[in-house]
Amino acid sequence: MAKRSDTLDTALLAVELLRRIPRGRKVTVNELHRQLEEAGIYRDLRTIQRQMKMLSEHFEIECDDRSKPYGYRWLDRARVLAVPTLTPQESLLLQLAEDHLKHFLPPRLMKSMEGFFHQARRNLGPDGDARLEREWPSKVRVVATSQPLLPPRIEPEVFEVVSDALFANRWLYLDYQNASGWRSTVDVMPLGLVQQGPRLYLVCRYRGFDNERNLALHRIISARMSTLAFERPKDFDLKQYDDDGRFGFGDGEKVRLSFHITHDAGQHLIESPLSVDQKVVRHRDGSLGITASVVDSAMLEWWLRGFGDAIWDIQRRC
Repeated sequence: MAKRSDTLDTALLAVELLRRIPRGRKVTVNELHRQLEEAGIYRDLRTIQRQMKMLSEHFEIECDDRSKPYGYRWLDRARVLAVPTLTPQESLLLQLAEDHLKHFLPPRLMKSMEGFFHQARRNLGPDGDARLEREWPSKVRVVATSQPLLPPRIEPEVFEVVSDALFANRWLYLDYQNASGWRSTVDVMPLGLVQQGPRLYLVCRYRGFDNERNLALHRIISARMSTLAFERPKDFDLKQYDDDGRFGFGDGEKVRLSFHITHDAGQHLIESPLSVDQKVVRHRDGSLGITASVVDSAMLEWWLRGFGDAIWDIQRRC
């Protein structure tokens, strides 16, 4: 039984290595070792070296042994094996995922997928056959609903440490400077990562407290992950936290909002209601009477003020 298990283990390692060997560039054993560890696969360098020697002898893999460390890549004629077997549709999905999920996956996991992303870009490159898939990203776009702003700069090391601690449920030691310029060192329990417009926020609890706070990642000067793990609070739900208006600068209190608005300014509320219980009354002068249950927040106040004279008779009832 032990021999059979060792054989299976060796075969699985070979598959993982084959999936990570690129075309067009070379990858070293050290790089492969790092990628495997980031994917949670732990093998020593000598084992990976032996495997790569064997694979290069049996597959169309070029080994550049002119200098150390040796580099490996798939030969251009190797069209059936390796990561190039990604379909055009899979390549398109990976390219979109790389572009839009880079802030929602721990950097270590993103790095472990590096070989797949590289192959997806190659498959969708000008030398590939996937013309329609290659054109798709230029046909879709997410647009801003307010004045576009450039994202604030986040230290790459900070983002990596924060993401790793969030992923592993580890305490974080932060050097943080708030919007008023007050700088402090805090121990926090990371609970969530949220993107709001161009900004990223860490939802966390300070050590010794049971309430949540939002810390802007670009205001974190340095971060260090503790070796101490924590039990994720069962009473915290990130979706509910958002639904309660905590990113609209409110405290979660719901109110029954009512107002009158001109037809031109309020037409979009018929198509995109404020809430599932929204009610609309059309008046003879063309204006609309809107009533809906919403979370009371500063963001709601800013939104209402944005209509200027087009909105009136605003009332909130608990």
